[in-house]
Amino acid sequence: MLKEELIHRFQQASRNYSDHSLLMHEAIARKAGLSGTDHKYLGLIMEHEELTAGQIAGLTGLTTGAVTGLIDRLEKKELVIRKFSREDRRKVIVVPQIENAMKLLMPVFQELQEKTRQLLSQFGEEELKIIERYFVDAAKLMKEVTENLNHSTT
Repeated sequence: MLKEELIHRFQQASRNYSDHSLLMHEAIARKAGLSGTDHKYLGLIMEHEELTAGQIAGLTGLTTGAVTGLIDRLEKKELVIRKFSREDRRKVIVVPQIENAMKLLMPVFQELQEKTRQLLSQFGEEELKIIERYFVDAAKLMKEVTENLNHSTT
């Protein structure tokens, strides 16, 4: 098989993975009572101990109004809390409520995690290192493209 053909097949498989990942996360979010985007943004917030509303806007490309709505929805479900900066009370600091989020999401994610572990156990150590390298590098690439799109003027 030619390398170009293999790359093409890989790109098709990657698109298929991306599509099914999106659909799965939407279904998980609905099951947890969230929208798909709120679910993914909650995950982003959970990666940090705290973020300002401005940082969330910068990471996501959302407007400040949309970030306020996101925080309101997540706060209503007790998945984040707002704190105010001591230096500037206008600055909102968003703190994820990890325990509440885990209670909500873990029952839904448990089956996925178990099945993913079973799938990964079929690969050797070197194969797993290659797969990991692909995902790490692909995520960096996507982050770079996202940042460029979020900061470009049209």
